[in-house]
Amino acid sequence: MVCIHFHTSAGNVVCLDEMKFAVLSLSCEACRKVTLNLPSKLEARTLIGKVNLRQCLTTLDLISSSDPDFIVRDDGSLFSANAISLSTDRNFTILLQDTQKHVQKKMLVILRAVQKKVPEKGETVLRRSKRRWAPVPTTIMENSLGPFPMQIQQLSSDTAQKFNVSYSISGPGVDQIPLNYFYIEKETGNLFVTCPIDREEYQEFKIICYARTSDGYTPEVPLVHVIRIEDDNDCPPIFYPVTYIFVVPENSRVGTLIGEMIATDGDEMGTLHTKLKYRIMSQDPVSFQYPKMFNINGDTGVITLASPGLDRETVGEYILLIEARDMGGQPFGLCTTGTAVIQIQDRNDHAPVCEKGLYEVYVPENTVGAKVIEIGAIDRDVPKTPAWHATFKIIKGNEDGAFRIETNPDSNIGTLCIDKGLDYEKTKERRLEIIVNNEEPYVLAPNSRAVSQGSCVVVVKVRDVDEGPVFDPCVYILNIKECLPGGTVVGQYPARDPETGNSEDIRYGILQDPCGWITMDERGEIRTAKLLDRDAPNMQNYQCNVTVFATDRSGKTGTGMVVVNLEDENDNHPMIVEPEKIMCRDRKPICLTAVDADLPPNTVPFTFGMPDRNLGWRLVEHDDRSVYLVPDDNIPYGDYEIPVMVTDNGGKSVILITICGCCGAAPVSKHVCDDLANQNLIISNTEAPGEEVMDPNILPVKTGNVVTSDQGAGLGVKTGGQECFEMVKGGGHQNMESLEGGGIHTLQSVKGHHTLESGRGYGHPMMDTYRYSYSEWQNFTHPRLTEEPIRGHTLIKN
Repeated sequence: MVCIHFHTSAGNVVCLDEMKFAVLSLSCEACRKVTLNLPSKLEARTLIGKVNLRQCLTTLDLISSSDPDFIVRDDGSLFSANAISLSTDRNFTILLQDTQKHVQKKMLVILRAVQKKVPEKGETVLRRSKRRWAPVPTTIMENSLGPFPMQIQQLSSDTAQKFNVSYSISGPGVDQIPLNYFYIEKETGNLFVTCPIDREEYQEFKIICYARTSDGYTPEVPLVHVIRIEDDNDCPPIFYPVTYIFVVPENSRVGTLIGEMIATDGDEMGTLHTKLKYRIMSQDPVSFQYPKMFNINGDTGVITLASPGLDRETVGEYILLIEARDMGGQPFGLCTTGTAVIQIQDRNDHAPVCEKGLYEVYVPENTVGAKVIEIGAIDRDVPKTPAWHATFKIIKGNEDGAFRIETNPDSNIGTLCIDKGLDYEKTKERRLEIIVNNEEPYVLAPNSRAVSQGSCVVVVKVRDVDEGPVFDPCVYILNIKECLPGGTVVGQYPARDPETGNSEDIRYGILQDPCGWITMDERGEIRTAKLLDRDAPNMQNYQCNVTVFATDRSGKTGTGMVVVNLEDENDNHPMIVEPEKIMCRDRKPICLTAVDADLPPNTVPFTFGMPDRNLGWRLVEHDDRSVYLVPDDNIPYGDYEIPVMVTDNGGKSVILITICGCCGAAPVSKHVCDDLANQNLIISNTEAPGEEVMDPNILPVKTGNVVTSDQGAGLGVKTGGQECFEMVKGGGHQNMESLEGGGIHTLQSVKGHHTLESGRGYGHPMMDTYRYSYSEWQNFTHPRLTEEPIRGHTLIKN
């Protein structure tokens, strides 16, 4: 199948097979014949001529060439597709088709090769000195006055010397929008303009020029010719918008930037036609003191402040008429005017003032939460702005905070309110000094005086009201010493009648007493309800708040508060912790420690002394709570009762008898090591024979380093990996200790079973959870208790 290509008006290519084309060609009608004279050699893409296709068929859907070496465009232009050499004539057909009406026509194109003319001998050959087919761009003055049509250029082809050449043009201004601005004479090539042209609408035109011979040959390549429109100063400057609005704060300094007026010019940029100058034509209103309030930069249109007299309260707005003129401001330049509206912005340059300087008002006493009076403020600044909103402050007469002021931001009215009741009997009149300011700081004009502050005085007069008794003070602090007998008078809390100022015909009573410590009779006397002891177990708190009341003859009642503080009394004597000591032959000092159940300052430091200094013993200071008991060197062994006087810091003293037994043997305790099987115990008795300790009911109890028994108590102190045991029979309490660190060995006997602490003086029994079995204790003690018993205790020596 052979394809034949058709070019549509839209530039599409349609391929039809040969058979279909043959059928279509049967109905084709020959339209016309065109002959083109061409050079013998053509380059590719060379314009060879132009035919009018519309003369054959008005509506063109398909356009095709029977020769692939030639291209046909929609406008009828014919181009060579390849390089062609024409030695003889050559023909091809242009096929035109209207697919909707099913109409086809064809146009025959005959190409003739024109041989180059060789001049004969003696013939003169004319040559052009300058090619005129490509002239320089044409310039037309904008809005030219004519007369029209007006010749602006002449086009000429060199081939006109040999052939009859006709000229044509196309493009914008000819056959494209805008239409019919230009035309060319077909025979002469003279180019004309038909009307004035506005450069602001069209700066230039680019038209295409053609040259053709009479037989359709195109000897010249189509020429693009530029027609430029030269600018004329026909556009005046324009302000957009016409009215500018600027805002500047009042009291601004000279030179403050106001704003910029900008005008535009439609003429050509970079010429005098668009060089603008600005100036102020008029100012409204005109101030007598400052007739020229503003300046404008002639080149930029920037407006600045020229005088310092901007006062919004005097003039709130200025209107300036501004002129913009082109041609650099020359008188013959075009001009226009615009309006600058300069609004003066308010600043806080006026202080608010009170409507009155003195206010007087009456308030009943004891009134709370009520409005007293309204105070209005006047301010010349713009309403409902921070420069106008008032703030009130009481600077004098409200030291107790009884009054406050609330401000209404919409009306600028300050309302004086009372928060604390006033007492007519104390103050019959209050004088309040009030100042008023603005929320925004003051901004003063240059070289102006300071703003005076607004103020007023409010005199509040108190009206007397009959009221109930009043306790003075409202809270009564009552300090009671402990251990006072019940019914003891400890104070009196009177109330008075505010009207009379005395306490006549007033009855008293207790309204609430959670502790039950005091009573109050009808005369206001306060007594203890019972003996109050701080050391009692139920006295956990030493303070109690009691509410009391007072009633006058009219039945009006007032209340007061009694805060009862139970004070500590020096009611406890100091006590020596261990009044019975034993000293062995090494004669090391014995430490005597005292305790006191009272609180400071009725306790430490303790003072120790001996009433009888001739007993062969002396005291050596140790610390605030203890001393050392030291014997003379020659004191014999034996039992001694040594009176020691202990005095606490509160001055309370007591003489305590310290029993000290001195023995001449080795240390009076036996250290029993953990490995009891390797120890040998030797029983020694340094006193008179005693009762043999053979009671099988002795059962030691061990807690860590402490051993106790069921009957009585036995204490063992483990020191350096050894254990010391204490054995007791019956109710007696014998203690054998070995204190390796201090070197003091004691044997004490105390009736009963208790341990004395250094705290409040209450004993606590010592119990143990870990016990030796009875058989183990028998195995240990039975073979060792058959030696020599002593009276009350047994000494075990090394």
